Amino acid sequence: MKKKKPPVDPDVKMICRNRRARHDYHIESTMEAGLVLTGTEVKSLRQGKVSLSDSYATVIEGEIFLVGAHIAAYEMASHFNHDPKRQRKLLMHKREIGRLAIKIRERGFTLVPLEMYFRRGNAKVLLGLAKGRKQYDHRDTIRKKQERRELRETD
Repeated sequence: MKKKKPPVDPDVKMICRNRRARHDYHIESTMEAGLVLTGTEVKSLRQGKVSLSDSYATVIEGEIFLVGAHIAAYEMASHFNHDPKRQRKLLMHKREIGRLAIKIRERGFTLVPLEMYFRRGNAKVLLGLAKGRKQYDHRDTIRKKQERRELRETD
């Protein structure tokens, strides 16, 4: 049996995925947020020069920021270039930020960026509300995958 691919949205252009996030964390829910960027950052994103590994989102004074994401410096820019590791503000409704802040503070969740993409020309990031996995969770997941694979092979 072939895996079904999700339907392709013509308005969405994928920039990058954080594949490690789904392996290291158990994702409870996902939400989309806009990004506040400078011109050279957008040009660098269009070239796909971004890394979401080791990045996370945090709430600071009622605003949400993306920390640790690396957007490479745009090569054609002169002294007007951006800092590749700077904190970037995310755009979400105040109510959503308040709910996320409570979950992060009280329940031990983390906001992990899963994907970055352009939707109708606007840069967006897909955030996952996640809990860290323990080592035995990894082993259990691998065991379940092997069992499913063996079942498929026997059919």
